[in-house]
Amino acid sequence: MEPQTVTISKPPRMRIVPPLNFCPVERQLYRSGQPSKINFEFLQQLHLKTIVWLASEDPIDEFLEFVEDEQIELHFAGINPDGGDNNPWDGLTESSIGQALEVIVNKDNYPLLVCCGMGRHRTGTVIGCLRRLQGWNLASVSEEYRRFTGSRGGRVLVELLIEAFDKSTITVDESTAPEWLLK
Repeated sequence: MEPQTVTISKPPRMRIVPPLNFCPVERQLYRSGQPSKINFEFLQQLHLKTIVWLASEDPIDEFLEFVEDEQIELHFAGINPDGGDNNPWDGLTESSIGQALEVIVNKDNYPLLVCCGMGRHRTGTVIGCLRRLQGWNLASVSEEYRRFTGSRGGRVLVELLIEAFDKSTITVDESTAPEWLLK
């Protein structure tokens, strides 16, 4: 039996375009850069309940409208806009990382997206600290971080921040923690 040829004569009705640097992290936990209008139909398919915003600048208006229309809770993680030499990770502190992780370790906030402007350094730092909570070794955490940094590569200071992160500052309540965190 020969395979049947199907001709596509028009584009699909739905535009499924993930945001820049989109990737699943764990079950119902995702990471990306700031979504734009072209990504909204894709995000609707995730049925997001919460988005953690990790940038000192405000999200674009279209994104804020999307979040409001979809009744998604938006958490701002206390990023310091005057962090330093305009490096994307500068505004991250142990406190802002902790704020983001407190949201992430509670399954009541899922499905959840963690994002920043490009989905590289700030998002990578928070996900790296989450991986430390999960017991990942530093080599694996660094490899994952570098996978999203693009041709410019990772930043040693980000990796040092992840390495120095004090896991004991995050309280994980077993009754509300995602199953994958308890393993």
